Order: sequence, then structure tokens, then C-alpha cells
Amino acid sequence: MADTSTLVIGTRGSPLALAQAHETQERFAKSHGWTPDQLPLAVIKTTGDAIQDRPLSEAGGKGLFTKELDIALLEGAIDLAVHSAKDLPTTLPEGIMIAGYLPREDVRDAFISRRFKGLHDLPSGAVVGSASLRRQAELRRLRPDLNVTLLRGNVQTRLAKLERGEVDATLLAMAGLRRLGLTEHVTAVLETEDFLPAVGQGAIAITVRADDERVMRAVEPILDAPTGHALAAERAFLTILDGSCRTPIAGHAHLVGDELVFRGLVLRPDGSERLEVSRRGAVSEAVSLGREAGTELRTRMPPGFLDA
Repeated sequence: MADTSTLVIGTRGSPLALAQAHETQERFAKSHGWTPDQLPLAVIKTTGDAIQDRPLSEAGGKGLFTKELDIALLEGAIDLAVHSAKDLPTTLPEGIMIAGYLPREDVRDAFISRRFKGLHDLPSGAVVGSASLRRQAELRRLRPDLNVTLLRGNVQTRLAKLERGEVDATLLAMAGLRRLGLTEHVTAVLETEDFLPAVGQGAIAITVRADDERVMRAVEPILDAPTGHALAAERAFLTILDGSCRTPIAGHAHLVGDELVFRGLVLRPDGSERLEVSRRGAVSEAVSLGREAGTELRTRMPPGFLDA
């Protein structure tokens, strides 16, 4: 069992995961005046990190990045786990809950290429690599003439493959590039009006044991309420659509004054059709707003819409 005088932070071992864990560590230290010794990191390798040869949608979906961290949390080996919010499955294991989120980073996707200035500058037949079915579907919607292919690996691995010329371009989250100090690689930023991000993109989620009041009290000062409201709507939307790595779904909520504004969409995997929905309402209605948006899209989807 973890020492009660410390908070052991569980994380994956990728450079981005470690950057997010260190940000969490620093926010704890600043909020509570703790030393790094009181906030040790426990690096845990997940099944998703080991799979590099096929899409995660074929290997089990989002839970591949969380399963081992969930086990460590339930067994008491760690006190909390740090995740990219978009990696969290819609349903968490019994006994685990999302305590909240750190302040959200840039939610947009970045276009990266050595030779071309933007998505619409790519010649017909150009190879664009991505591991995300959402990004692949959105690419095919906007540019059906491109050769969209699988590109797995962490951020640095994908950038290295691009540099070697294995693909002509790729798409990565701006948030991850910012956290890793790699924004010099960005060729163009894709605005959300044209390229809606994944649910949870840009947000760091913290999961805890549901019955651990000590850890929840410690976590509370570093959590960001506006991000929590936005993610409540986005994850409710995703839950209604039973979203996973197998489903090209996008969704984004943000505050405009005191009002929560939400947009969501679902695409055919080949990008040939998309259905979009929007909602706005009070932050207190975040969950119902997301659920209503998801229910509307489920009603509008024809049979077989999500079939490959």
C-alpha cells in the first residue's frame, strides 16, 4: 500500500505521458508546497504502448492505455493516475472515478509536413499517416483523393517517420506538441470549425479510487472547473454513441461567458458522410446537453452508418 505521507502518481512511460505527469506533479507542489519526494512517479507500461503493428481499434480500443494503471490504482500501488482524457474509455472499472481535469491546452489538431504548407496543398495521392480513425475519416471527407494510412508510435516516433519520408504528412494534437516543446514542427493549425477534435483532446484527466477521500481532497485544488464542465458534456455525448477507438466521433465543448457551447459529429469511416449536431446551455446542464446531442445523432444515423 502506498505510504500515506506521499501521493504516488501513476503514468505511462511515453515522453508525452511523462510530461503530463510532471505537470501534475508541479501543480501539486505549487498548490500544497510539497517536495518531489512526496510526489513520486510510478511508470507503468500499458498494453497499448506495446502494440505498434496494428490499429488499436483492432486490438481492444481505448482501455489498452488504461488497464494496467487501473489495476495499480485498485491494488493501492499508486494513489492516482494521470491520463490523456481522450484515452479514457467511456466506462471506468468499478471503484475508479475521474477526480477531474487540469486546465485544458489547445484542443486543435496540427498538420505537419516537410514539403507542403497545408492539407489542401497536398497533391492527389499523397500519403498522410495517422493512428486515429477520427482523423482518418475527417481527412477522407476533406480530401478523398489522398492515401490515408496507419501511423503508430509516440509523437517523436511519428515525427521521425515523417522525416524519413515514410509519409508526406501527418496530424498530431497541438496540446501534445506544446507540452513536449515541439511546436516548431507544426506546418499549419487546423481550426475546429473545419476539423473538430476528439472528445477530451487537450485535457489531462486524473483518476482516483472512488472511496479515497484523502486523495480526492488533495487533488481538488489543482482541478479546473471550466474544463470539467466541457468534458462532462463531451463524455456524455460519447457515452450515448458508445464511442471507442473503433468509432470516428468528434466533439468539443467550451464556455462562452456563462454558457456552454457544444459541437459534435460522427463520420462514416470512409469520410463519405458526416452527421453534425450542436447544443448550448447552462454549465449545470452539461451532462444532459451532451446526452441530448448524442441521442439526436443516434436517431439520425442510418443502419450501418459506422460500418467500414
